Amino acid sequence: MSGPKQHTPTYATPADVQVHGPYGPGRLDAAPKGVRALYPFHGRITADGSSGYPAAPGRYHIYNAWHCPWAHRAAIVRKLAGLEDVVSLSYVDDERDARGWAFRERRGPDPVNGFTLLAQAYEASEPGFAGHISVPTLWDRVTGRIVSNHYPDITLDLATEFEEWADPSVRLYPAESRAEIDELNEQILRDVNTAAPKIAGAATQETYEQLRGETVAALERLDERLADRRFLLGDAITEADVRLWVTLARFDLADNPAARISERGLTDFTHLWAYARDLYQHPAFRDTTDFATYRHSAFACAEGVKRIDVEPFQGAWDSPHGRESLDVQRRLTGMGLGRKEPESPVTALGH
Repeated sequence: MSGPKQHTPTYATPADVQVHGPYGPGRLDAAPKGVRALYPFHGRITADGSSGYPAAPGRYHIYNAWHCPWAHRAAIVRKLAGLEDVVSLSYVDDERDARGWAFRERRGPDPVNGFTLLAQAYEASEPGFAGHISVPTLWDRVTGRIVSNHYPDITLDLATEFEEWADPSVRLYPAESRAEIDELNEQILRDVNTAAPKIAGAATQETYEQLRGETVAALERLDERLADRRFLLGDAITEADVRLWVTLARFDLADNPAARISERGLTDFTHLWAYARDLYQHPAFRDTTDFATYRHSAFACAEGVKRIDVEPFQGAWDSPHGRESLDVQRRLTGMGLGRKEPESPVTALGH
């Protein structure tokens, strides 16, 4: 395995949209639907190495970003699983221009290759690459190329393929619950994770009201679901909780004020807000979170639509959440001593 190629940190010049132009044109539109995926690197890490990328300590590196929710998921799962000494991670700068993500002094250098731009990792993996430069990007030190930038796969592989080195008490994607987790993940992606850009892009009043109504209804269903269970599937954190939480963490500071989704903030959903604080107070969530970066996130709203007024707000994330008692309640229920749970927890979230 190769170590860092440069001992002296090297950095990109400051982001400058006037000189280089904005990020997006020629990148985000370089992979139209039906031609090539926006996230085209789909390599998988496997415990037995059958994929060509065997799980191994020290072999893989994650290029990440503090403000991106997709990248945030990888950082949380890596820490939850206890893989900090197994899979390394570094952060790109918060700002970008047409050159894409860059390494600057604020977030530190590229510790693996000494790149100044993340685009160099893509060029090294596929000469002439002209598509989207995204985070998280999973890099292989042995082959000197990108394994994956397909963010859903990265967290699943971290959660399941490194068991030899991972915390055995953490089971984020247990085999017996995968069907339920997958269904929840699909609904969370559709109704919560991707809601803000869709609502911001609504070009008619009818579409805007319909989309934001669907998202508020989804949040209400999740709030109800969490009334009698500590986490989405019960007493243990799973992949579904990670996927939901990264959007909840950004809702009051970024998604809601940018896309104008709901008059009610996260703090107005009793169980969701307590649940979000419960997760935040776990080191894997707290230590990978920088609320200050979320104010930089914004979605351009389509014109000609009257939207509700929403101001950015940051709640008291360190305040007591009181959800420990739900663990006791569920244990009593399992012994026939407490109230019964709904028969179909997944259906409670669906439309």
